[in-house]
Amino acid sequence: MNLEQLISEGVVGAVKSLYDVDLTTDKIALNETIKDYKGDLTVVVFPLTRHSKLGPEPTGQAIGEVLKKALAIVNDFNVVKGFLNLEINDSFYLDFFKKSCMDSNYGEGKGGRKIVLEYCGPNTNKPLHLGHIRNMLLGNSTANVLEFAGHKVHKVNIYNDRGIAICKSMLAWQKFGNGDTPESTNTKGDHFVGQFYVEFDKHLKKEVAELVEGGMAKDQAEKEASLLHESQAMLVKWEQGDKEVLALWERMNGWCYDGFEKTFEALGVDFEKHYKESEYYLRGKELVEEGLKKDYFYKKDDGSVWVDLEDKGLDQKLLLRGDGTSVYITQDMGIAEARYEDYNFDESIYVVASEQDYHFKVLQLVLEKMGKPYAEGIYHLSYGLVNLPDGRMKSREGTVVDADDLIEEMIATAEAHTKELGKVDDFSSEEAQSLYNDLALGALKYFILKVNPKRSVIFNPEESIDFQGNTGPFIQFNYVRIQSLLRKQSVGDIAFNTIDLNAEEKELIKELYKYPAIIQLAAKNYDVSEISSYAFSLAKNYSKFYANTGILGDTEENTKYFRLQLSKWTGEVLQSAFKLLGIQMPERM
Repeated sequence: MNLEQLISEGVVGAVKSLYDVDLTTDKIALNETIKDYKGDLTVVVFPLTRHSKLGPEPTGQAIGEVLKKALAIVNDFNVVKGFLNLEINDSFYLDFFKKSCMDSNYGEGKGGRKIVLEYCGPNTNKPLHLGHIRNMLLGNSTANVLEFAGHKVHKVNIYNDRGIAICKSMLAWQKFGNGDTPESTNTKGDHFVGQFYVEFDKHLKKEVAELVEGGMAKDQAEKEASLLHESQAMLVKWEQGDKEVLALWERMNGWCYDGFEKTFEALGVDFEKHYKESEYYLRGKELVEEGLKKDYFYKKDDGSVWVDLEDKGLDQKLLLRGDGTSVYITQDMGIAEARYEDYNFDESIYVVASEQDYHFKVLQLVLEKMGKPYAEGIYHLSYGLVNLPDGRMKSREGTVVDADDLIEEMIATAEAHTKELGKVDDFSSEEAQSLYNDLALGALKYFILKVNPKRSVIFNPEESIDFQGNTGPFIQFNYVRIQSLLRKQSVGDIAFNTIDLNAEEKELIKELYKYPAIIQLAAKNYDVSEISSYAFSLAKNYSKFYANTGILGDTEENTKYFRLQLSKWTGEVLQSAFKLLGIQMPERM
């Protein structure tokens, strides 16, 4: 039984003995005692005054006295207004430390849900950008946390590999590519294809401008431009299965896939399966036809198919155009059905930006209307946008913050900062490069993942790489500091019954104690920023412990071994937390 359960049950017993009222432990509110007051754990007394018929202070005083007598772990207490602050006996924390510090699975939980988690979702007409980086880091780390919490997680990706945007890149390569390939131009595949998406937009704007100069209204010119009509005609040919168009589509998509895989590897993200929109949009159309036959949906005079969601507080939503072509919701219906057949999941999580909140509400409600057993398990892990300090990105105009360029820039920044601090003077070139990579990706990932997913992020590369403050490199530095200690001195046997905890030791053990609860909280809320915040708090506590407590220099051997073991375990938990965030810990710095 953990500390919180012991105290909650103790309070329940105290209320029963004092006021003859039966409560359950879920009615007891506990918080960590704030730093301004003496104590470790605080009972919120206000809700209990309705049972005592007394004010919060006499109620807290009475409950505190019962707890001190009944529970050996309660050393003392104090009452501040409506808060009962309990001082927990050092022996509790020492006993916990002794039992847990050698547990290689510390923090792991037991869950049991089958979860499919979709993240990334790129279009096969342009390279991955900063927005994809946040998506991938959030998706990968959320999957890691859910798995560590005890659930079975299947990580999947969806390639948006068909549609007019894809045809625009294809047409531009046909017209302006001169037969070039990624190999012939020594260009990464997704970058190569993305150049032609930008090229299409450039030529389209030029054609529209010429039509406007010729006297045509701009809105009409944008509809009449021959380049646009050619791309639409190519899409029709694709839908009809034209062999030449399909061959070009497969070739250019292949270039993109090759490029994407290199970025996935650089970021350390992976997938169990890649779904492709092109393979499931027909399945979605079949589901629409099924719903139409069962009167879940209705057809308008133009032949388009709609669903009425007004009874759910939304509007009427198009599911199939009058010409029979699908929309985004159509293929998502097909893919959801296929995933349920593949994994028989309890929950299907979509990691997609908050701009698509409405879309996923509709998806879930449509599938609920159809009576699909998996509809209730659909969850949209919505996240805010991520930008650089100078603003947003536009793919068509070629102003995106490219993922590969950003990774390279981060590595260069890490190299400059590290050399400036003189931290690699005795490193080989290979060791130094590995360190720059670990620091760069640690800085990038931590900076993005320390923010609650629902909030937008302004990513500042220079700020993220700082070795002080709430950054990845600060936490990595404290891990390296621990490894340096352990290389100098191994841990010996510890006589725990002779240890008297000082303030820094106790605070550090209290922080380590929280780790399993933090894992469960992050998994429950799908919020990996809880892990980041915890890692920073643990590193800060260790930094204070290191600065204020002698470790190797202590003359008493038992104390030295205890502090070394405390350091060692802190390093292991920091490494565990960073592994969940997808961040590597360097061994030297």
